[in-house]
Amino acid sequence: MYKVKVNDQFLFEIEHNESALLVNGDPVQLDLATLRNSSTHVLYQNKSFNTEIVELNRVDKTCKVKVNGHIYQISIEDQFDVLLKQLGLDNLTANKVSEIKAPMPGLVLKVLVEENAEVKKGDNLLVLEAMKMENILKSSTDGVIKKVLIKQGDKVEKNQILIQFK
Repeated sequence: MYKVKVNDQFLFEIEHNESALLVNGDPVQLDLATLRNSSTHVLYQNKSFNTEIVELNRVDKTCKVKVNGHIYQISIEDQFDVLLKQLGLDNLTANKVSEIKAPMPGLVLKVLVEENAEVKKGDNLLVLEAMKMENILKSSTDGVIKKVLIKQGDKVEKNQILIQFK
């Protein structure tokens, strides 16, 4: 069983077994023809639909699908996601990060943030040179910088705290 949300508005429960495809408990007959890797032609109730997967994020279980020229944002939950949500364990991966540590010894080439700056997940925080390579350390979460404990030119050791979040 899958719970499929379309454009954060419409929720469908979809089940698929060897004999039928059920949408909200009702059987659905589809005639599918794959055109390319990400494109499919669908016949449903004597109507024709050209579909294409525009963007796919397997980690977040989301995708954007173009249907006859219109793009729809889709999110999918399987039975395990539903069970984790029922048990209250669905937000364990959203742990709040309180600090960024040096992943290896190196030299701080550039600090790209300052205290009280808001950062988003994936934002560049600093450039660290290690083993003659420049490494950009990125934020692993959304947050606000509490304290920057290093400056350009500092030598750092592995696991040394570089930046703290509020």
